[in-house]
Amino acid sequence: DLFSHPIRPIHQGRFGRGVLEEPELSSLGSCEIQVRQELAQLREADIAQGDQRFAAEDASQVLPGGGILGLGDRLRGAFRDDTPTTVAALRPKVHDPVGCLDDVKVVFDDEDGVAPVDESMEHLQQLLDVGTLARTERKTGRGYKGFTVYAAPDVTLEDDLRRRDLTINAMAEATDGTVIDPFGGAVDLREGVLRHVLEAFSEDPVRILRVARFAARFAKYGFKVAHATNALMRRMVDNGEVDALVAERVWAELERALGEERPSVFFDVLRGCGALERLFPEIAALFGVPQPPQHHPEIDTGVHVMLVLDQAARLSADTRVRFAALLHDLGKGVTPPAEWPKHIGHEQAGTTLVSEFCKRLRVPNDYRDLALLVTRYHAHAHRAAELTAATLLDTLEAMDAFRRPERVEQFVLACMADARGRTGHEDAAYPQADIFRQAFEAARSVDTAAVARRGGKGPEIGEHIRRERIAAIKRLTVENGK
Repeated sequence: DLFSHPIRPIHQGRFGRGVLEEPELSSLGSCEIQVRQELAQLREADIAQGDQRFAAEDASQVLPGGGILGLGDRLRGAFRDDTPTTVAALRPKVHDPVGCLDDVKVVFDDEDGVAPVDESMEHLQQLLDVGTLARTERKTGRGYKGFTVYAAPDVTLEDDLRRRDLTINAMAEATDGTVIDPFGGAVDLREGVLRHVLEAFSEDPVRILRVARFAARFAKYGFKVAHATNALMRRMVDNGEVDALVAERVWAELERALGEERPSVFFDVLRGCGALERLFPEIAALFGVPQPPQHHPEIDTGVHVMLVLDQAARLSADTRVRFAALLHDLGKGVTPPAEWPKHIGHEQAGTTLVSEFCKRLRVPNDYRDLALLVTRYHAHAHRAAELTAATLLDTLEAMDAFRRPERVEQFVLACMADARGRTGHEDAAYPQADIFRQAFEAARSVDTAAVARRGGKGPEIGEHIRRERIAAIKRLTVENGK
């Protein structure tokens, strides 16, 4: 199991990133090897940062910042890149040369802001540079900002761990290797269970999104959300807690989820607790909508879109491609039931929904623009072999491909994911991608400067260039035997 080869912290750099001493990798399982190799990438930078701040004799006695590390974070691949060190439990050994722990009490107005209630701001900032004061939280209002956070030396480590979201994230390790696990996180870690620590989980709706994201990240290890945690998240949804989430926070979690290996699991978890309909109603509307079985053996549009999303994750690490794949069929969610299972014109209907989705969540323009292109033109990609040279060029121009050439590859990968996101077609060939790639290269090979030198005014030159590009694409299709 994961604890048979303990990870021993040696030094703690800024932002709590641990520098670890490892056993021989040959003695570990494949899962542990991957985790430890990921952690090893943090080593050199942290040693450099830590050595600038602390003398060697201090580091040999206690980890700066109190000697407590988030154990679950490290064992399962670091939930957060900035997991902080908690200053608690070993306070007599805390490296605190300027006395900034003495009588410091802090109120955090949200997780990013700090408002000290005494005059220790300078000292406090020095402490926060190397770690985070142990703290407790009290619910004072709706949403994820409705908290008062109390941080002071009298807050114990267990008090701090009690406020964590999941049991596997509520463990710590002392410098002597003792695992501090008051809520059974080690068992849940071994059994692959994402379980909330206490009912206080329900006070922060962001935790629903975090649990869904963790489920997507650790799906490859077989992790599942505990039934009790899913039930609690459903009660939170029913109580309207998720309605208080601001657009920027929802988008931030969605973007991170899109970067996971199995992003569809994020949406599965949200759907299971009822949050999908509240946060992403356009996606929720796709489930239960049938498609023609001869083209879509999976039939259900929602199932299809999740398959497409995971295919996009296989094909590209670009979260813009994955986002476009996620939204490409939104138009099918508004097809009148009388027209099912056909969805004539869903591409155009989908562009309106994509625009509204992106506006509501304040999605960055580059994500929005690619999603609109794939939504509007994915049928063109699937029929690439049937398109005229003029239509191929029209599609490339709609992508702004001659100024944004990367768009071509992004577009064809999202469309390939759509074609493969069907039951039984997961590894099907997609020659249409090469048709678009080759058409683009042929059109781009036209010497536009030479065309311009032949004379004419602006619009005329543009038309001459267009004719030359169409001719180049036609020559290509003739050579390929179309």
